[in-house]
Amino acid sequence: MRDPVTGKPLRALVIAIDAGHGGQDPGAHGPGGRREKDITLAIARELARQVNATPGYRAYLTRDSDFFIPLNQRARLARQAKADMFVSIHADAAENPAARGSSVFVLSLKGASSQRARWLADTENAADLIGGVKVAPGNTLASVLLDLTQSGNMRASEHAAGEVLSGLAQLGPNHKDTVERANFAVLRTSDTPAMLVETAFISNPEEEQRLSNPASQQAIARAVLGGVNSYFSRQPPPGTLLAAQLEARTQAVASVATGGTGGSP
Repeated sequence: MRDPVTGKPLRALVIAIDAGHGGQDPGAHGPGGRREKDITLAIARELARQVNATPGYRAYLTRDSDFFIPLNQRARLARQAKADMFVSIHADAAENPAARGSSVFVLSLKGASSQRARWLADTENAADLIGGVKVAPGNTLASVLLDLTQSGNMRASEHAAGEVLSGLAQLGPNHKDTVERANFAVLRTSDTPAMLVETAFISNPEEEQRLSNPASQQAIARAVLGGVNSYFSRQPPPGTLLAAQLEARTQAVASVATGGTGGSP
Protein backbone atom coordinates (compact mmCIF):
# COMPACT_ATOMS: atom_id res chain seq x y z
CA MET A 1 0.00 0.00 0.00
CA ARG A 2 1.21 3.52 -0.83
CA ASP A 3 0.73 6.90 0.79
CA PRO A 4 -2.07 8.65 -1.12
CA VAL A 5 -0.25 12.01 -0.80
CA THR A 6 3.39 11.16 -1.47
CA GLY A 7 2.93 7.93 -3.39
CA LYS A 8 5.66 6.30 -1.30
CA PRO A 9 5.18 2.79 0.11
CA LEU A 10 3.71 2.78 3.60
CA ARG A 11 5.95 1.09 6.14
CA ALA A 12 4.93 -1.15 8.99
CA LEU A 13 5.35 -0.08 12.59
CA VAL A 14 8.14 -2.18 14.11
CA ILE A 15 7.58 -3.41 17.68
CA ALA A 16 10.73 -4.74 19.34
CA ILE A 17 9.76 -7.46 21.81
CA ASP A 18 12.37 -8.38 24.40
CA ALA A 19 11.96 -11.65 26.29
CA GLY A 20 13.61 -10.93 29.63
CA HIS A 21 16.55 -12.98 30.92
CA GLY A 22 17.71 -16.10 29.02
CA GLY A 23 20.66 -18.48 28.85
CA GLN A 24 22.67 -18.55 32.07
CA ASP A 25 20.28 -15.96 33.54
CA PRO A 26 17.06 -17.82 34.44
CA GLY A 27 15.38 -14.87 36.13
CA ALA A 28 12.97 -15.62 38.96
CA HIS A 29 11.71 -19.11 39.82
CA GLY A 30 8.14 -19.98 40.71
CA PRO A 31 7.17 -22.29 43.59
CA GLY A 32 6.34 -24.94 40.99
CA GLY A 33 9.82 -24.71 39.49
CA ARG A 34 8.99 -22.70 36.37
CA ARG A 35 11.66 -20.25 35.24
CA GLU A 36 11.02 -16.65 34.29
CA LYS A 37 13.20 -16.89 31.17
CA ASP A 38 10.95 -19.61 29.72
CA ILE A 39 7.73 -17.77 30.56
CA THR A 40 8.93 -14.52 29.03
CA LEU A 41 10.04 -16.25 25.84
CA ALA A 42 6.66 -17.96 25.42
CA ILE A 43 4.76 -14.70 25.92
CA ALA A 44 7.15 -12.78 23.67
CA ARG A 45 6.70 -15.31 20.87
CA GLU A 46 2.93 -15.13 21.20
CA LEU A 47 3.00 -11.33 21.23
CA ALA A 48 5.16 -11.38 18.09
CA ARG A 49 2.69 -13.72 16.40
CA GLN A 50 -0.20 -11.40 17.19
CA VAL A 51 1.75 -8.29 16.14
CA ASN A 52 2.63 -9.87 12.78
CA ALA A 53 -1.03 -10.81 12.28
CA THR A 54 -2.10 -7.17 12.72
CA PRO A 55 -2.10 -5.05 9.54
CA GLY A 56 0.41 -2.23 9.72
CA TYR A 57 2.65 -3.90 12.29
CA ARG A 58 5.79 -6.03 12.25
CA ALA A 59 7.44 -7.72 15.24
CA TYR A 60 11.13 -7.99 16.01
CA LEU A 61 12.24 -10.41 18.75
CA THR A 62 15.52 -9.63 20.50
CA ARG A 63 15.78 -13.35 21.25
CA ASP A 64 13.77 -16.26 19.86
CA SER A 65 15.45 -19.03 21.85
CA ASP A 66 17.20 -19.61 25.16
CA PHE A 67 20.36 -17.49 25.11
CA PHE A 68 21.75 -14.57 27.07
CA ILE A 69 21.88 -11.00 25.73
CA PRO A 70 23.53 -8.16 27.70
CA LEU A 71 21.07 -5.43 28.65
CA ASN A 72 22.59 -2.66 26.51
CA GLN A 73 22.75 -5.03 23.53
CA ARG A 74 18.98 -5.55 23.70
CA ALA A 75 18.34 -1.84 23.16
CA ARG A 76 21.01 -1.78 20.42
CA LEU A 77 19.29 -4.62 18.59
CA ALA A 78 16.01 -2.71 18.73
CA ARG A 79 17.68 0.37 17.22
CA GLN A 80 19.22 -1.72 14.44
CA ALA A 81 15.76 -3.08 13.66
CA LYS A 82 14.50 0.54 13.46
CA ALA A 83 11.90 -0.23 16.09
CA ASP A 84 9.12 2.25 16.79
CA MET A 85 8.62 0.85 20.29
CA PHE A 86 10.53 -1.40 22.70
CA VAL A 87 8.60 -3.74 25.02
CA SER A 88 10.55 -5.88 27.52
CA ILE A 89 8.54 -8.81 28.89
CA HIS A 90 9.13 -10.05 32.45
CA ALA A 91 7.44 -11.98 35.27
CA ASP A 92 7.47 -10.38 38.70
CA ALA A 93 8.52 -12.00 41.98
CA ALA A 94 8.11 -11.11 45.65
CA GLU A 95 8.73 -12.67 49.04
CA ASN A 96 4.99 -12.50 49.71
CA PRO A 97 3.45 -15.37 47.72
CA ALA A 98 0.11 -13.55 47.70
CA ALA A 99 1.48 -10.64 45.62
CA ARG A 100 -0.28 -10.59 42.28
CA GLY A 101 -1.16 -8.53 39.21
CA SER A 102 0.63 -6.75 36.39
CA SER A 103 2.84 -3.65 36.48
CA VAL A 104 4.36 -1.49 33.75
CA PHE A 105 7.58 0.47 34.17
CA VAL A 106 9.32 3.18 32.17
CA LEU A 107 12.79 4.67 32.43
CA SER A 108 13.64 7.35 34.95
CA LEU A 109 17.08 8.93 35.21
CA LYS A 110 16.12 11.00 38.26
CA GLY A 111 15.10 8.46 40.85
CA ALA A 112 12.47 5.76 41.15
CA SER A 113 8.76 6.30 41.69
CA SER A 114 8.76 3.90 44.66
CA GLN A 115 11.12 1.86 46.79
CA ARG A 116 9.89 -1.31 45.11
CA ALA A 117 10.51 0.17 41.64
CA ARG A 118 14.10 0.97 42.67
CA TRP A 119 14.58 -2.55 44.06
CA LEU A 120 13.16 -4.11 40.92
CA ALA A 121 15.41 -2.02 38.66
CA ASP A 122 18.45 -2.99 40.73
CA THR A 123 17.43 -6.65 40.48
CA GLU A 124 16.88 -6.53 36.72
CA ASN A 125 20.07 -4.54 36.15
CA ALA A 126 22.04 -7.29 37.89
CA ALA A 127 21.30 -9.60 34.92
CA ASP A 128 24.57 -8.58 33.24
CA LEU A 129 26.52 -9.66 36.33
CA ILE A 130 24.80 -13.05 36.21
CA GLY A 131 25.65 -13.27 32.50
CA GLY A 132 29.30 -12.49 33.17
CA VAL A 133 29.26 -9.06 31.52
CA LYS A 134 31.73 -6.52 32.89
CA VAL A 135 29.73 -3.40 33.70
CA ALA A 136 31.63 -0.25 32.74
CA PRO A 137 31.71 2.67 35.19
CA GLY A 138 29.21 5.44 34.54
CA ASN A 139 30.06 8.35 32.27
CA THR A 140 28.71 11.67 33.56
CA LEU A 141 28.70 13.42 30.17
CA ALA A 142 27.02 10.45 28.52
CA SER A 143 24.37 10.49 31.24
CA VAL A 144 23.69 14.18 30.69
CA LEU A 145 23.38 13.70 26.93
CA LEU A 146 21.14 10.69 27.45
CA ASP A 147 18.94 12.76 29.75
CA LEU A 148 18.60 15.48 27.10
CA THR A 149 17.83 13.14 24.22
CA GLN A 150 15.42 10.99 26.18
CA SER A 151 13.18 13.61 27.76
CA GLY A 152 10.67 13.51 24.91
CA ASN A 153 10.85 9.75 24.53
CA MET A 154 10.29 9.23 28.25
CA ARG A 155 7.08 11.24 28.04
CA ALA A 156 5.99 9.15 25.06
CA SER A 157 6.96 6.00 26.97
CA GLU A 158 4.73 6.99 29.89
CA HIS A 159 1.79 7.59 27.58
CA ALA A 160 2.27 4.26 25.77
CA ALA A 161 2.86 2.40 29.03
CA GLY A 162 -0.37 3.83 30.42
CA GLU A 163 -2.28 2.38 27.47
CA VAL A 164 -0.68 -1.04 28.01
CA LEU A 165 -1.44 -0.91 31.74
CA SER A 166 -5.08 -0.18 30.92
CA GLY A 167 -5.14 -3.15 28.57
CA LEU A 168 -3.72 -5.46 31.24
CA ALA A 169 -6.32 -4.22 33.74
CA GLN A 170 -8.95 -5.95 31.62
CA LEU A 171 -7.45 -9.29 32.68
CA GLY A 172 -7.82 -8.54 36.39
CA PRO A 173 -6.63 -6.03 39.00
CA ASN A 174 -3.14 -4.70 38.31
CA HIS A 175 -0.50 -4.78 41.02
CA LYS A 176 -0.08 -1.03 40.50
CA ASP A 177 -2.75 1.23 39.00
CA THR A 178 -0.22 3.73 37.70
CA VAL A 179 2.89 3.47 35.54
CA GLU A 180 6.05 3.25 37.66
CA ARG A 181 9.50 4.68 36.90
CA ALA A 182 13.04 3.55 37.67
CA ASN A 183 16.48 3.42 36.07
CA PHE A 184 16.18 0.15 34.12
CA ALA A 185 19.29 -0.39 32.00
CA VAL A 186 17.34 -2.30 29.35
CA LEU A 187 15.09 0.74 28.73
CA ARG A 188 17.92 3.14 27.89
CA THR A 189 16.99 3.15 24.21
CA SER A 190 17.36 6.96 23.78
CA ASP A 191 15.39 7.07 20.53
CA THR A 192 12.12 5.17 20.91
CA PRO A 193 9.34 4.77 23.50
CA ALA A 194 10.21 1.87 25.78
CA MET A 195 8.57 0.01 28.64
CA LEU A 196 9.11 -3.02 30.86
CA VAL A 197 6.01 -5.15 31.46
CA GLU A 198 5.83 -7.32 34.58
CA THR A 199 3.06 -9.61 33.32
CA ALA A 200 2.21 -11.26 36.67
CA PHE A 201 3.92 -12.75 39.73
CA ILE A 202 5.68 -16.03 39.03
CA SER A 203 6.19 -16.23 42.82
CA ASN A 204 2.40 -16.54 43.26
CA PRO A 205 1.40 -20.21 42.79
CA GLU A 206 -1.86 -19.32 41.03
CA GLU A 207 -0.25 -16.75 38.75
CA GLU A 208 2.65 -19.12 37.99
CA GLN A 209 0.10 -21.57 36.64
CA ARG A 210 -1.60 -18.82 34.64
CA LEU A 211 1.68 -17.59 33.17
CA SER A 212 2.39 -21.14 31.98
CA ASN A 213 -1.01 -21.56 30.33
CA PRO A 214 -1.00 -20.91 26.54
CA ALA A 215 -4.51 -19.42 26.68
CA SER A 216 -3.44 -17.00 29.39
CA GLN A 217 -0.28 -16.15 27.46
CA GLN A 218 -2.46 -15.30 24.46
CA ALA A 219 -4.65 -13.07 26.63
CA ILE A 220 -1.63 -11.25 28.09
CA ALA A 221 -0.18 -10.71 24.61
CA ARG A 222 -3.55 -9.47 23.35
CA ALA A 223 -3.77 -6.97 26.22
CA VAL A 224 -0.27 -5.65 25.57
CA LEU A 225 -0.90 -5.35 21.84
CA GLY A 226 -4.21 -3.62 22.51
CA GLY A 227 -2.40 -0.96 24.51
CA VAL A 228 0.32 -0.55 21.88
CA ASN A 229 -2.29 -0.19 19.13
CA SER A 230 -4.32 2.26 21.18
CA TYR A 231 -1.24 4.46 21.56
CA PHE A 232 -0.19 4.39 17.91
CA SER A 233 -3.74 4.78 16.60
CA ARG A 234 -3.83 8.23 18.21
CA GLN A 235 -0.35 9.37 17.16
CA PRO A 236 1.10 7.16 14.41
CA PRO A 237 4.49 8.03 12.90
CA PRO A 238 4.32 9.57 9.40
CA GLY A 239 4.64 7.19 6.48
CA THR A 240 2.96 4.27 8.24
CA LEU A 241 -0.29 2.50 7.41
CA LEU A 242 -1.81 3.71 10.68
CA ALA A 243 -0.93 7.31 9.79
CA ALA A 244 -2.64 6.94 6.41
CA GLN A 245 -5.70 5.43 8.07
CA LEU A 246 -5.87 8.26 10.61
CA GLU A 247 -5.56 10.84 7.83
CA ALA A 248 -8.37 9.14 5.88
CA ARG A 249 -10.63 9.17 8.96
CA THR A 250 -9.82 12.82 9.64
CA GLN A 251 -10.65 13.79 6.06
CA ALA A 252 -13.89 11.80 6.18
CA VAL A 253 -14.98 13.56 9.37
CA ALA A 254 -14.07 16.95 7.88
CA SER A 255 -16.01 16.12 4.74
CA VAL A 256 -19.12 15.22 6.73
CA ALA A 257 -18.76 18.35 8.85
CA THR A 258 -18.67 20.57 5.75
CA GLY A 259 -21.49 18.73 4.03
CA GLY A 260 -19.23 16.86 1.59
CA THR A 261 -17.58 18.19 -1.55
CA GLY A 262 -18.54 18.41 -5.14
CA GLY A 263 -22.30 18.74 -4.46
CA SER A 264 -24.71 21.53 -5.36
CA PRO A 265 -25.34 24.30 -2.81
